[in-house]
Amino acid sequence: MLKRAFVAPDPGRVRLRFASRAVLGIGLAVTLCGLAGHSLVAAVTGGLAALLALFTVTDTTGRARAVTTALLPVVGLPVLALAAVLHDLPVARDAVFLAVVGAGVYARRWGPRGHSLGVFAFMTFFAAQFLHTVPGQLPELGAAVLLSVAASSAVRFGVWPYERRLPVPPAVAPPAGGTGLARITTRQAAQATVGAGIALFVGQALSDQRWYWAVGATWWVFVNTTSRGETLVRGFRRFLGTVLGIVLGLVVAVPLHGQPVATALVVAVGVFGIFYSAAVSYTWMMLSVTVMASALYGLLGLLDPALLALRVTETAVGALAAVLAVLLVLPVTTHSVTDAWVERALRCVHLCTEEAAARLAGSATADPARRLVELEEILARVRMSLAPLVHPLSPLRARKGRARRVLALLDDCAREVRGLASVAADPEASHDARLVAACWRVEAAVEALTAPAAGGRPGPADSAVPLGATAEPVLAHLHALERALLELAGPLRGSGRVPAGA
Repeated sequence: MLKRAFVAPDPGRVRLRFASRAVLGIGLAVTLCGLAGHSLVAAVTGGLAALLALFTVTDTTGRARAVTTALLPVVGLPVLALAAVLHDLPVARDAVFLAVVGAGVYARRWGPRGHSLGVFAFMTFFAAQFLHTVPGQLPELGAAVLLSVAASSAVRFGVWPYERRLPVPPAVAPPAGGTGLARITTRQAAQATVGAGIALFVGQALSDQRWYWAVGATWWVFVNTTSRGETLVRGFRRFLGTVLGIVLGLVVAVPLHGQPVATALVVAVGVFGIFYSAAVSYTWMMLSVTVMASALYGLLGLLDPALLALRVTETAVGALAAVLAVLLVLPVTTHSVTDAWVERALRCVHLCTEEAAARLAGSATADPARRLVELEEILARVRMSLAPLVHPLSPLRARKGRARRVLALLDDCAREVRGLASVAADPEASHDARLVAACWRVEAAVEALTAPAAGGRPGPADSAVPLGATAEPVLAHLHALERALLELAGPLRGSGRVPAGA
């Protein structure tokens, strides 16, 4: 787990730049809040707004990111005002909080912008509970949010706009399903609302002051998950990361007793850890979040071991509430989601090969490299979808073996397609009829593999023609790609359906 977080490949040092820019942007936001004479509570609120603006806005173009960032205060400030007004009306406050949870998850159907605005709305309401915000504080807190979002945006779009030099990532939307309750986002909104309701009720029974931790744990378990299996794994990882973070907080944050300079350094390290590890390890991200939160509680003069123990308990309650919700309320099965992602990965392999064939045939506009970026994004979602089956604690050994085999073969396909695209980019490799014919055979294998099984319809092993041994690099890639596709037929159709899901 440690190796995954800190030794994982970082092409172009994107994760390093992502984390470093976050520390710079959030640090600038908090510094400006201090120079403006804002209170510690306002500075914390502004720092959180800057963190969310840098972390959650993931639109594919710079213009779209700028628009989404500008909309964050438009959504967040009314929610903050509502939370402050309802501070002394617990029943109304709780009802509105649950409505924000449901709306925030439902907004995911509108893509990255809906996701970002939903997260910002939820976290604004959450922060109001964390800081016990009352109406008299709203002008200062609103000013801090606006200042901090502006400061972090200046860093992101002006001082360090490294995203401009990166290829535009593909917009890979999750499987949408049908309409109404058939849509995954609708089901998850209902699940999150029920789960948050359970967490709120039990959390308040444990603590009338820190109950919101349980609701927060439920919310973040649902973020970026689709199926019940993904949610179960994420809940476990959140709890594990919190426990590890509490242990580290006892060693690091408690002895500081809120000393400002040392605490600021711990918070900066926590911010870096959140951004650097988010893409590769949810457990380590949650560890970083917990250490940062512990340091902030110390700065506010509220930290002690009993508080950290309560946080573990509330987190466990929130994770368990999420588990109950995904199991009992309109469940989205792992296999239904895995079906869609595996088929999309195979279709993308088809498109990559098609582009390479067109390039080899002399097309100047064909660009297999563009499809490769999309393939990598889809494979990341396949890995997330199959994570419940390949998890070390999974008791389903047969399915675990099939899932691992599917992942390995899909990785083989991606590797060979990358090699094929590289060779196809060579002008001397173009106009070779043998290579074009080989590309068409690979496409036929993908078509046969993704087509619904029907009586009398040949599978890939029947329709594909072996390429034979050859020393030419492109034919070697095609041969290995076709072999991987042929081998995929076993694990994918072994259970009578496309995925190796549960």
